[in-house]
Amino acid sequence: MGIIRRSFCILAAAAVVTGFGLSAPALAENLKVAIVLPGVKTDKSFNQAGYEGVEHAAKELGLEFAYSEKVAQPDQPEALADYARRGYSVVIGHGGEFQDSVAKVANRFPDTKFVVVNGTEPGGNVAIMSFDFRALGYVMGYVAGKVSETGKGGYIGAQKLKFYVDLGNGYAKGFKAARPDGEVLTAWTNDWDDVAKGKEAALNEISQGADVIFPSMDNAVVGSLQGVKEKGKKAIGIYYDAISNWPDTVIQSAIFDMRGALLTLLGEAKQGKLEGKAYIYGLETPTAARIGTYSAAVPAAVQSDAAAIIEKIKAGEIDVH
Repeated sequence: MGIIRRSFCILAAAAVVTGFGLSAPALAENLKVAIVLPGVKTDKSFNQAGYEGVEHAAKELGLEFAYSEKVAQPDQPEALADYARRGYSVVIGHGGEFQDSVAKVANRFPDTKFVVVNGTEPGGNVAIMSFDFRALGYVMGYVAGKVSETGKGGYIGAQKLKFYVDLGNGYAKGFKAARPDGEVLTAWTNDWDDVAKGKEAALNEISQGADVIFPSMDNAVVGSLQGVKEKGKKAIGIYYDAISNWPDTVIQSAIFDMRGALLTLLGEAKQGKLEGKAYIYGLETPTAARIGTYSAAVPAAVQSDAAAIIEKIKAGEIDVH
């Protein structure tokens, strides 16, 4: 759950390379995809979403896929390069922290397409896939601001990567739209997976008056939600409809659906159309980015307001940036 996080490729034997594209017929039969995860594939957060996204796309598109989990940042370049050497057509670094690692290896494997989830620098044989974090953060912030009894919200991230910063800024802006006199406290734990640190950060914000917490790490989100539940406060979920696991705690979720996004992206790859550019999914593409289920703690009027806000964001009538 919580706040937020992270950040594509192709090759085929005897394929005709044209810029960043490859001939579709060869790709359709030979596409092999690998994803390198910074955490575990069972974290019920970012890593699990990425793993399940590639697994789903592989089944739907008939691709061969492989994965590595819990790969520390110093080991990421070699993990990426190993898949490229073994003939994987698309190699995905799952998280913005992979941007530098991909930059180190991409030039050595020009026939491989690399994808950085939540990356920032596309080009050549490197694509980035991400979401409009500010837009969903804004909607979550608005809902949180309306539900908050103290007028204080909390946001918790791991590293100050661009998209997690964007998510927090969107959350704060939406919160202030709902509560002009409100305030959002922000904490950075510098750890994606430490449950104890996630819980400590949440308890610290709660002690300062925050009563709706939005955590955006990986496995550490569980700790934040545990702290929120223990104190009887409310939280925002992330990546999936988290109310299913936290029915008394989560009031709404920002769903960054890796299944929908990666199915679309890898569909492009299978057709030989994947380019070295940014693929950003927002509220206008609900198969990839949408909100979840409301808790009974959110009044019907607030739900209606949020629906109207989503339509205004899609129409460009609300500037979330």
